[in-house]
Amino acid sequence: MISFIITNLLLGAGLAMDAFSVSIANGLRENKMETGRKCLIAGCYALFQIAMPVIGCILVRGALEALKKLQAAVPYIALILLVIIGGKMILEGIKDSGEEGTVKVPVGNAELLMQGVATSIDALSVGFTFAMYETLYVLPAALIIGAVTFVICLTGLAIGRKVGMKFTKYSDIAGGIILIAVGISIFIRGRYGI
Repeated sequence: MISFIITNLLLGAGLAMDAFSVSIANGLRENKMETGRKCLIAGCYALFQIAMPVIGCILVRGALEALKKLQAAVPYIALILLVIIGGKMILEGIKDSGEEGTVKVPVGNAELLMQGVATSIDALSVGFTFAMYETLYVLPAALIIGAVTFVICLTGLAIGRKVGMKFTKYSDIAGGIILIAVGISIFIRGRYGI
């Protein structure tokens, strides 16, 4: 049981790194974020990190061949979503960089959901390995991953907020670059196994 918990804590930490980077970008973008908003954002990422492995497990138990085709698309989906979101942030940052006192637009709900999917889509593949677990252990494993993600994302938001307060003028551009870099990283890891 202890090895199960440690394994899933480490797995959660590894899976949460993309969400951590995106959390930093969101903290840069919205540096006056309230505690409730931080919990909403971190909770969104955690929820996707919980759901994706469970969905992956259910799917693999039902249709292994179809999933192999889906897994090949995962890096492309994450790259496209994060490049779109990051590009939008960079354009907003460029547009706003010349204006003093510009109010930052917070991450919208649709954008937050896209970020949640993009940063947790690799957890879908992890769910494929959950098919080896007894059904009783699938949800606890996913909950551990989600809890780790929540804490890591709160940390990322705090880091982004601190840095963003010092570099408000360029925070959207920096955040957009981080999102695009995360998308490229997910793509390279998923496509080339690097």
